[in-house]
Amino acid sequence: MKRFRIISGERGFTLIEMLVALSVFSIAALALIRLQGYTTRNAAELELRVVAQSVVRNRAVEILTDPRPPSLGESSGEEENSGLSWTWTQSAKLTEEGTFVQVDITAQEKITGAPAALTILRPAGILLDAPEPASAPENER
Repeated sequence: MKRFRIISGERGFTLIEMLVALSVFSIAALALIRLQGYTTRNAAELELRVVAQSVVRNRAVEILTDPRPPSLGESSGEEENSGLSWTWTQSAKLTEEGTFVQVDITAQEKITGAPAALTILRPAGILLDAPEPASAPENER
């Protein structure tokens, strides 16, 4: 029968060393799980903010491409973008020089309240791309 000799330099881990190692590992794992949850929450909020920015930019493009300048004062509305309902408000006022209309646009998602804001300037009192007055035909002159 063979006998195994125990070499005195080779030892395994003690129970206390294993418990300490598992404790350190579990604390690190819990920290990583919290970090992952935080990252997921921030990614969702960032996505809502990006969509909110697209809502105010879409409204700005509508204002800038409309031939008539926006009416002065406050106005608001609702629209749907990315499957979410958004409430926008705009406030139009003349600049100090009176040559531009300053429009402050804000949008907010109805449920989460994700905000966005944008300010644009547009020439005041000028009809953009206004049709030229038609001249009388030559035979009527």
